[in-house]
Parts: sequence; C-alpha cells; structure tokens
Amino acid sequence: MIVADAAGEHRLWLRDPQPGQPLAAVIPLDKDFLTRIASLLRFQRRLLGRAAGPLPRGWPLTAYRLARLDLMLRALDLRDCGATYRQIAAELGREDATKLSASDWKMSASRSFVVRLVRDGIAMMNGDYRKLLRIR
Repeated sequence: MIVADAAGEHRLWLRDPQPGQPLAAVIPLDKDFLTRIASLLRFQRRLLGRAAGPLPRGWPLTAYRLARLDLMLRALDLRDCGATYRQIAAELGREDATKLSASDWKMSASRSFVVRLVRDGIAMMNGDYRKLLRIR
C-alpha cells in the first residue's frame, strides 16, 4: 500500500489486515533498524494528521550519487550484454580506453573505474541497494 505525502510517500506492507483493528509494526533488529524507526515515526505523524516532516538527512540522493548510480546501471547493462571492460569504458566516454595498449589498459584508471562500477552494480543488484535507503 502506498500512502501519498507531500514530503515523500509511505510504502507499507500490510499482512492480513483486519478492518477496524489497529495496525502493528514489526521492526527487525538489523542494520536498517534506525532507518526503519525513522520511517515509522514519519508515518505515525502522518496517521495522526500532522505533517510527516522532512525526509531524514541523507535520504535524498546527492547529484553525485545519482550520476554514479546511472553509470553503474549503464555499465552493468553493457556487461550483461557481453561487453568487455574496455568496450564499457569507451561507451561511458573514456576515449583513452580504445587507444591504450593491452599492458597500459590493465594499469589504467579507466579500467579500474569501470571494474569498480560493474562490481558495485552487481553488489547493488544482489541486495546492496538497501544502502541507498539508510540514514547516513
């Protein structure tokens, strides 16, 4: 269920809701505990008819993080389509990638950059995307 809010929507998973019965929140005691509590407090304020308040500091992504996520997704898509790291680097605007010898390519900053993008993209795909939601 999604509850609209001017300060940011609230996404809920209701397990076996009973009309007229109060809602309960189950919060796992994991590394996302503080983020979950902050979300729950914002939602509770909204339920009481008050403003949920601004998003916690660190939730909105910076322009740098958005740009890196975009590059990560593009690199991961290209890798999944069979592109080499050198081809990915060229596609992402690293023109030096096509001009370097094989030995220079292995030591280049462009190669390291692309390898990190693909590695981080795979990690995000495998569950690290939750880090984006954590309060920093």
